[in-house]
Amino acid sequence: MSTMNTVGRPTTPNAVQSKPATLTGGRGLLQNEALIFEGDGWGKTGVDLPEPKTDGSDLGDLVRKDPIGLPGLSEPETMRHYVRLSQKNHAIDLAIYPLGSCTMKHNPRLNEKMARLPGFSDIHPLQPISTVQGALELMDALAHWLKTLTGMPAVALSPKAGAHGELCGLMAIRAAHEASGQHEKRRKVLVPTSAHGTNPATAAFVGYSVVEVAQTEDGRVDVADLASKLGDDVAAIMVTNPNTCGLFERDILEISRLTHEAGAYFYCDGANFNAIVGRVRPGDLGVDAMHINLHKTFSTPHGGGGPGAGPVVLSEALAPFAPAPWVVHDDGGYRLIEREEDEAEQAFGRLCAFQGQMGMYTRALSYMMSHGADGLRQVAEDAVLNANYIKARLGDLMSAAFPDGPCMHEALFDDEWLKGTDITTLDFAKAMIDEGFHPMTMYFPLVVHGAMLIEPTETESKAELDRFIEAMRALAGAAKAGDVDRFKGAPFHAPLKRLDETRAARSPVLRWTAPEGSNKAA
Repeated sequence: MSTMNTVGRPTTPNAVQSKPATLTGGRGLLQNEALIFEGDGWGKTGVDLPEPKTDGSDLGDLVRKDPIGLPGLSEPETMRHYVRLSQKNHAIDLAIYPLGSCTMKHNPRLNEKMARLPGFSDIHPLQPISTVQGALELMDALAHWLKTLTGMPAVALSPKAGAHGELCGLMAIRAAHEASGQHEKRRKVLVPTSAHGTNPATAAFVGYSVVEVAQTEDGRVDVADLASKLGDDVAAIMVTNPNTCGLFERDILEISRLTHEAGAYFYCDGANFNAIVGRVRPGDLGVDAMHINLHKTFSTPHGGGGPGAGPVVLSEALAPFAPAPWVVHDDGGYRLIEREEDEAEQAFGRLCAFQGQMGMYTRALSYMMSHGADGLRQVAEDAVLNANYIKARLGDLMSAAFPDGPCMHEALFDDEWLKGTDITTLDFAKAMIDEGFHPMTMYFPLVVHGAMLIEPTETESKAELDRFIEAMRALAGAAKAGDVDRFKGAPFHAPLKRLDETRAARSPVLRWTAPEGSNKAA
């Protein structure tokens, strides 16, 4: 006779039953897959090639003397290898991906279809302008949507991601101060304690010294501390809104006013724009520059190293310093304004060789046009609703970092509720893997001890949220009941068990070497 546990799975009434180890290393229908360098097939190739007509003697001492060091696989072997590896990974197409401050949401397949259309997917950046008019028109339309949604007069499309966008915005700010003759004295950038780590890193990279701004007990910028640090030596402030605690900066207009009165510029980290898109225009809040992660807010593929896109919208004061190139439309059609032209004489330069990531532009515009203005507004509303639902459903078992009032797009918990259990945030996150869920963002933001930051996004149904919540409640109950062993050794059911993360960070193995006695090339 079986019963149902709290997440709706059949279980025996007895304690956990012992399971015999498999004889192959596989588990059920999941295959045990070695590294590609550890398999057989050295010395073979997956295709038939004709014998070379020359012996390479004309290459002199450039002829290869040793094996190339690559295994040979047939097409089925290659496909199976990577499909088996993919089964070891989590993906947004598999289940909720609750990483806080990352907006890991579903990517509509319509966007992918549009990105693969001829004329978008197969063009080259050095083609004549007359042959890419459609692509330039799409870029112009995307720029129009971004400017409309943010209430800003200009946008630079070329930045490749959020940090690259921060670089763009701060370089435009530096160029503006240089043009006014104030750059030499304005050498500081103010950054709140809860900022994304890229904010102070980017400011330092551009050559500024970073001054930290305190946070209030309710998780927002301390306006009094900000005011005390603003002066004629400050170039800019960098504020994330909604911030990394999942809260809207209620004093944002006062922050903007104080900043501009001091002669500085207001850079807004737009990583969390998904929470307010269609609801609030950053330009109306006094923002001078803000990057927008197309791979977050506008649902283009996110993770795995790219591709990314982080266009930067600019205020009227900074628009003349936008980097080249940008698209203009006149009687001759669409064309690009380049740095060397008179029309771009104040541009601070270029951020990349060409125009940016065309596929990301296409996906983002497809997302915008399929949603429309009302749909994008609903995106923000549903994202905020889902986060508050999680906060409300878990609030009686887990401790919300800022319990008073609603959150925005992400619910932030601390580890106060784990005190006395001998279980850490990391232990809890590892146990989530055993239940089939990717952990939330852990230990960030740093201003909250043992932080657990959950962003459900707007694309999760109530049924999926409930499934996630019930798993979290079951784990929280087990933790409070003293089931320490469930957590300390987790994950037990993942392809790889818990690593020694300290050793992995301090002594990483970055190169594979063949086992001693092996005849496989290294």
